[in-house]
Amino acid sequence: MSVAKTILAFDFGLRRIGVAIGQDVTQSASPLGVIANRDDGVDHSSIAALVKEWRPNGIVVGMPSHADGSPSDIQEAVLAFIEELRRYDLDIDTVDERYTSVEAEQTLKQARAAGTRGRISKEMIDSAAAVFIAERYLSSRAADNMHREDGQYD
Repeated sequence: MSVAKTILAFDFGLRRIGVAIGQDVTQSASPLGVIANRDDGVDHSSIAALVKEWRPNGIVVGMPSHADGSPSDIQEAVLAFIEELRRYDLDIDTVDERYTSVEAEQTLKQARAAGTRGRISKEMIDSAAAVFIAERYLSSRAADNMHREDGQYD
């Protein structure tokens, strides 16, 4: 029997980093907001507080790339962010984040059209994009487990 796993997912940006929490039992995630990423660096006190509060088993970071799959201009900054996250001594995985911000904005606009009030902020889009990153990771992990030849599950 497998133990439920919880992940923190990050949508890295040069100004803001969207954050979501996900768990593999339901393969779903929820937005947690954004943390600052300013000229003086990432707000690691906020990340540390999230790690302490949610006690994740792992971290997932969206890896940006162009539509053709080639590395994006900020991929080097994302890799540096991943290295900084190693201080939390958690497993770190990456997932292709192509189009997650577009999907997030479309989803938020649909919710707004269905009656949700207020404007859609960049912070909301970044956090919703982190939800998509988490859910992509969780669904790919579930698919990997379903296809294991030995019939064993993590």
